[in-house]
Amino acid sequence: MQITEVSAQGLKREYKVVINAAALDAVVSEKLEQLRQRVNMPGFRPGKAPAALVKKQYGRALLGEAMEEQVNSALKDTIESKGLKPAMQPKVEITSFEEGKDLECSLTVELLPEIEPGDFKQITLERMTVEIGEAEVDEFVTKIAENQKTYETVERAAENGDQIMLDFSGSVDGVKFDGGTAENYPLVLGSNSFIPGFEEQLLGKAVGEPVTVHVTFPENYGNSDLAGKAAEFACTIREVKAGQKAVVDDEFAKRFGLGSLQELRDNVKRDLGQEYKGLSRLQLKRKLLDQLADSHTFDVPPGMVELEFEQIWKEVTADEARFKAELAEENKSEDELKAEYTKIAERRIRLGLLLSEVGRRNNIEVKPEEVTKAMIEQARRFPGQERQVMEYFQKNPEASASLRAPIFEDKVIDFIVEMASVTDKPVSKEELTKAAEEAQA
Repeated sequence: MQITEVSAQGLKREYKVVINAAALDAVVSEKLEQLRQRVNMPGFRPGKAPAALVKKQYGRALLGEAMEEQVNSALKDTIESKGLKPAMQPKVEITSFEEGKDLECSLTVELLPEIEPGDFKQITLERMTVEIGEAEVDEFVTKIAENQKTYETVERAAENGDQIMLDFSGSVDGVKFDGGTAENYPLVLGSNSFIPGFEEQLLGKAVGEPVTVHVTFPENYGNSDLAGKAAEFACTIREVKAGQKAVVDDEFAKRFGLGSLQELRDNVKRDLGQEYKGLSRLQLKRKLLDQLADSHTFDVPPGMVELEFEQIWKEVTADEARFKAELAEENKSEDELKAEYTKIAERRIRLGLLLSEVGRRNNIEVKPEEVTKAMIEQARRFPGQERQVMEYFQKNPEASASLRAPIFEDKVIDFIVEMASVTDKPVSKEELTKAAEEAQA
């Protein structure tokens, strides 16, 4: 076997591999003899069929097997002899082969870059914190009470905040569309759960009074067949119900299995603290990743960037109507948007490789019980199907890896944050929420 490097550009290497015809024939002959000992052929006892006859019938298949084995062996030898660290599965292409002659193939390998992590002690970060006051707890408890309100029938026209039982039938250009018709549908006026402008046209309407509601579907509406189109709905209110606020006291708290109103308030404060802690982490993580991206510049494998971009682009263009709306809103061409997402893909790959190297150097690992915990959390999202979800993750290594990856990333992030200089910055909940939303953008 001869291995010759023919190209070396950046992280890409290309090799020409020549496999000697005699070596390939030897493998075929060995396979042929092994097969001859066990094959059943008409007119011959097992192991007694002539080699020439066996070769005539099975020779091409055995040659294919031998070629595959030799090419895989060549790939392994090339990687080991050259000390390569492939970033992804190398590409193999047979460039020349005739039976009885040498087999020539081309191996293209993209390598992992050499990464030297910086001094994380030089990183400075601000962690946003929110102090939870009694007024905020009051506001949240009030929202809980609002969601627990009951509705009682009243004899008057519909007002904002009422729950109405509604019959409606929608049409576009006089033609009814799927999902546009319902009877006795419970709708709270002012909830903004329907198309913009729909609920307002029902205010002041009485039970049994026919109402034609005129609306236009948003340009980014989920159903592209309806997006941006004018529609009308024939509506009739069957019943009007006024909301009755729940009394917030110890008895109210007992609806949630708690002993007192104070216990409810304590739980609310704890839950808000956990929520703000999660938002704060999102903001801190984004700031850290920004600094890491700015302070670490190294080549990344083009193939990895391409695969990441394809995944991003698939998600971006999955909803055609939303994609077109994004192009219009940002006033960009598809090529310009592709260039932007290519940069995002490159950043993701660079940061992923950096975090992976930090984890490797510092022996950061994901324990099996941590993956199992993540599986259980996922399974709980599908009540009644927990066992099937667990089996899915256990039988699909790629699915299991999708749970392992974010756990590993979070552990590496925590490791770096421990070394960085972090100061707390008190902010309002609005500031924190905005920062967390920007971090996820």
